[in-house]
Amino acid sequence: QVQLVESGGGLVQAGGSLRVSCAASIMIVTIPTMAWYRQAPGKQRELVAAHTGGSSPNYADSVKGRFTISRDNTKNTLYLQMNNLKPEDTAVYYCNAAARSWNYWGQGTQVTVSS
Repeated sequence: QVQLVESGGGLVQAGGSLRVSCAASIMIVTIPTMAWYRQAPGKQRELVAAHTGGSSPNYADSVKGRFTISRDNTKNTLYLQMNNLKPEDTAVYYCNAAARSWNYWGQGTQVTVSS
């Protein structure tokens, strides 16, 4: 069982920045893939950014150049730095940890971008 706890969401004006965090209950160096997803009201959950050990991160086209995913193995924490935020980035952001035989989600953190 892997527990993931997100934090750092909030309300920010368009053009601003925010960093969300995801603290894991196990050593994240052992987790093959960690990712951030988001779900806006009335929309399906979508992949924002993913980080697989040893590979370059993947980003959704809509966030490329603005968002950065990173891991701090010493703190067992995944981050998503979000810059130049837009109202369309408003969503609940979820942390995901995945291996071949398991997949865990955090409870989500709300990010609201005002225009």
